[in-house]
Amino acid sequence: MLKRTPLQRISDLTGTWLPAIVLAAAAIAFATPSTFAPLGTAVPYFLIIIMLGMGMTLQPKDFAIIGKRPWPVVVGVLAQYLVMPLVGYGLAVAFDMEPMLAVGMILVGSAPGGTASNVMVYLSKGDTALSVAMTSVSTLLAPLLTPVLVLWLAGEFLPVDAGSLFVSIIQIVLIPVVIGLLLRRFAPRLIDKVLDALPLISVLGITLVVMAVVAGSADTLLQVGALVVLAVVLHNGFGLALGYVLAKLGRLPVTGRRAVSIEVGMQNSGLAAALATAHFNPVAALPAAVFSVWHNISGSLLAAYWSRRPAKDTPKEDRETVEA
Repeated sequence: MLKRTPLQRISDLTGTWLPAIVLAAAAIAFATPSTFAPLGTAVPYFLIIIMLGMGMTLQPKDFAIIGKRPWPVVVGVLAQYLVMPLVGYGLAVAFDMEPMLAVGMILVGSAPGGTASNVMVYLSKGDTALSVAMTSVSTLLAPLLTPVLVLWLAGEFLPVDAGSLFVSIIQIVLIPVVIGLLLRRFAPRLIDKVLDALPLISVLGITLVVMAVVAGSADTLLQVGALVVLAVVLHNGFGLALGYVLAKLGRLPVTGRRAVSIEVGMQNSGLAAALATAHFNPVAALPAAVFSVWHNISGSLLAAYWSRRPAKDTPKEDRETVEA
């Protein structure tokens, strides 16, 4: 086994303690909102850095599963963009949320999968190759699907400019990811030097996003904090459960069901927060901030539970990915 560098160990440590780090950061921002509220204008830039890092970690082999086993990817991405948007809308209506919070729930549901899900799937002994492919495909589809879903589901609560959302997602997500992919392809030696730092940068980025959103919506959090937390916990829970059920109905093996479950339940809440802040206000970003904390906690707990129950039907492709 290769000896891990200090930077790798620090990145591993921050990844392990991400829920606690984000929760502590949220508490600090809530206690002194005036200190961190000015960060709100920088939220899109934090996410651009995170998405650039995601692009740098991707390689052509990460997309190979689409050609080898397209059905699991199709099932997973369909579940991603059906379950979470509809559940977010349903919960907003059921809890009679004010328009900004309702839009925030739908934005979280309409976002692509989050990058932390790949780690959770690996730890859960799930289909890691499928997880990476789902995150990549759902992210690349986000400029088209996220604005359409938000316009469809959130339009009854507030006016939605789908065109502006499309442009923002292109700028915040697609362009950084593509640049990262190109850098990994044409400047691999340079990128190899910074790969170890990318998890640490992602943790820092999502932490700053949460602090900005919590600080900007501290007054609203005092009034409806319990409601938002309950709605987010249910949203995430339905995503994890329905993702698994749909994968089972699609006849995916146990490892695939675990991957789809975690991919559907864990969202790119940073993107939802950035879009809410840019196109609505920090109150609309509140569900995304709470989701950032909770889905890392629930994902870690589920991964720990499944890790003690290895699946017997691990696909050959996934074994090779994990062993690599």
